[in-house]
Amino acid sequence: MRIFNGIDEFEKHVGEELGVTAWRTITQEDIDAFAKVTNDHQWIHVDTERAASGPFGTTLVHGYMTLALVSGFMFDTYRVDGLSMGVNYGSNKVRYPAPVLVGSRVRGRIKLVQLDRQDGWAQSTVQVTVEQELNGEAKKPGCVAEVVSRLYEAPAPATGN
Repeated sequence: MRIFNGIDEFEKHVGEELGVTAWRTITQEDIDAFAKVTNDHQWIHVDTERAASGPFGTTLVHGYMTLALVSGFMFDTYRVDGLSMGVNYGSNKVRYPAPVLVGSRVRGRIKLVQLDRQDGWAQSTVQVTVEQELNGEAKKPGCVAEVVSRLYEAPAPATGN
């Protein structure tokens, strides 16, 4: 976990990798829970018997589930102190270079791509690459996303006389 003391310090690391998270194994229970919440019950994700005879030989993690892991990977990697709040502003680009199969281990590789300053706030663009491996073998990334956040500076403490 990297901790930055405010936006000024965070800005000094534009272009740098901020860190890599621990590995996390994706289970069928994870996939089923995501399907329930999103109402996406496509067989390739939730029907283990049918998926076994499908093109991948097993179930796949939903693309949007893989994308949903990105925010947690960011929280696990860095924090900017001195903010009143940070909010998700969206994504510039999201790609899924390779499917993520059930049982895969995934982790996030985080890079600060851009930081644009405004008066009292900044907009950061962070690239998160969801790396994956299955049965100890590295695979192509399951997702590469540019995440845009708004970072609002905490107001300066009032000085009283």
